[in-house]
This record gives sequence, structure tokens and C-alpha cells, in this order.
Amino acid sequence: MIITTLAIAAGTMFFMAVILSFILGWANKKFKVEVDPKIEAVIDLLPGVNCGGCGYLGCSDYAVAIVTDNDPVNKCTVGGSNCAKKIANIMGVEVGEMVKILAVVHCGAHTNDRLKTHEYRGEKRCTAAHQVAGVQGCTFGCLGFGDCVRVCHYDAMHIEEGLATVDYNNCIGCGACSKVCPRSIITITGFKEEKIPTVACSNKDNAKDAKSVCMTACVACKACTKQSDLFSITNNLSVYDHTLYTQEHYEPALKAMETCPTKCIHFIGKI
Repeated sequence: MIITTLAIAAGTMFFMAVILSFILGWANKKFKVEVDPKIEAVIDLLPGVNCGGCGYLGCSDYAVAIVTDNDPVNKCTVGGSNCAKKIANIMGVEVGEMVKILAVVHCGAHTNDRLKTHEYRGEKRCTAAHQVAGVQGCTFGCLGFGDCVRVCHYDAMHIEEGLATVDYNNCIGCGACSKVCPRSIITITGFKEEKIPTVACSNKDNAKDAKSVCMTACVACKACTKQSDLFSITNNLSVYDHTLYTQEHYEPALKAMETCPTKCIHFIGKI
């Protein structure tokens, strides 16, 4: 009796499995969404690292945007110009100007430059330290616990004397460091030249307060704006327009760097 019952149960399960397989096979054919072969071709050309540097969640999403929305083909910083050219051939479009985008740290204060610092005994993470009042006098500057280092897959971020520093020989501009920084002092910026000038400060306090917490803080003295019209003062902070910088702006930017009283203007890029 038991054997008969087991046989019936096994037969029933087998029959149900056959029916379900048939239904699933029919549904797969009936509701199958055809993928544009161009999308598959573009995916094959993209590096597949899914870094998000293009502004999309991954390479597949970017490929869909290229084919269906005519998104520019030159957004993949990892693949570079060769990848962009091959994709442009598939799409029958021009590559367009491809400007390298790389990480820029808008803080230049090393440990010894910071004033009014206090011992921090919590979790050695920037995201954790950022929640604690009084960790350091400057509430805008780099915390130096290396969250950006941990998320970088290209060995492009390092902590040197308490300051996040970019290795431009390795940086590909994926944006991971920028997304994880709790103080938003890392931006992904276009580099039209191998080296560009930047203001290594994010402190928006008035000059007196900024100087009281950091030796290298911008004091909005406007000395830089007198040397180059690409500098401007916004919210007590000098800002440089990288999008307009070319080699002809080198000398004015160099003079601005030399005249800056707190030396917060730097040239950054490949050595």
C-alpha cells in the first residue's frame, strides 16, 4: 500500500513537472523581449567593470542609453578613446571631444595644517567621524580616515599625512571616491590638459573663522581673481573654472598660485 502511494505521488510530481516545463517554455517564447543587436555589440565593447563613471549603474545600462537614447559614446573613462571610437563605428556617429575626467580633492590641509583638532576614538571611518562634532576645527575639510581609499579599485586614492591624495597615473574618474566622501570635497572634473590648477579648499566660512581652523584655508582675498578671470569668489571661497582652462591660461594661474597668501591653489595631474 505504501509503495503504491509513493508511486502515485512520484508520478503526480513528474506529471506536474512536465506540465510546468511546457508552460514555462511557452511563456518564454511568447513573452520574450528581443534585444537590439546593437546593444549587445556595445556591451561587448564596454569594459564591464560597472564603475558608474559614465553616470549609469553599469555598462549594460549605458549601452542601452547609447542605442535607444542616443547618449554620447565617449562617457566611458575606463575604455577610453579606443572604446569610444569602436562604439561610434557601430552607431554611425562621431566620437566628439573626449575630455578625461578625474578625481579632484578640494582640500589641501595635512594633519599639521589643521588647528583645533581633537582626539577621535570612534570608528576610523570618515562617515562615522563626520557625525561627531569637534573632530577637527574645519567642518569642511578632509577627515583623513580613508573611506575613499577603501572604495577605489584602481589604487588611485591614498592618505598622505592625513589627507586624501589622488594618484593621477591610476585614476580613471569612476566617481566611487566622490560618492563615498561624507563632506563632498571630492569632485569628478574634466582635465583638458595633463595638469590643471585647482583651489584645494572647501571652507565657506569668513576669512577670520577659516584661518582660525586651518593654515591653508582660502580667505577669499581675491588675489587670484586679479591674476586670472577664471577665478571667482563664491560663498567666501575661491573657485576655478576648469572647463575653460587651456595652456594659454597657465601663466595667469601660476601667478595666482604664487600670490595666494595661504598657498591653497595647486596644479594637479600627472607628474
